[in-house]
Amino acid sequence: MTKQADRYILSNHARDAIEKRQIQIEWLEQALERPDWTETDPYEPAFEHRLASIEDFGGRVLRVVVNPTVKPIFVITLYFDRRTKRRSG
Repeated sequence: MTKQADRYILSNHARDAIEKRQIQIEWLEQALERPDWTETDPYEPAFEHRLASIEDFGGRVLRVVVNPTVKPIFVITLYFDRRTKRRSG
């Protein structure tokens, strides 16, 4: 197992999203490990949204939806959320 696989697993959809949306792995890991804030998924309470402002991408907010109840954490999807603005302090 790689270090990445010890920490998280990507769904096929998440893998596709990284490629299509040109999301860097470093940005994904920032949101996973050091989110600016988290939210409970409105439809599936076991899922968590981890949000991080990505300075290298103009401060846009990366939303990473995960299932944290399994180990390693399962990444369902990720995308830059145009409707969400970074939170201040």
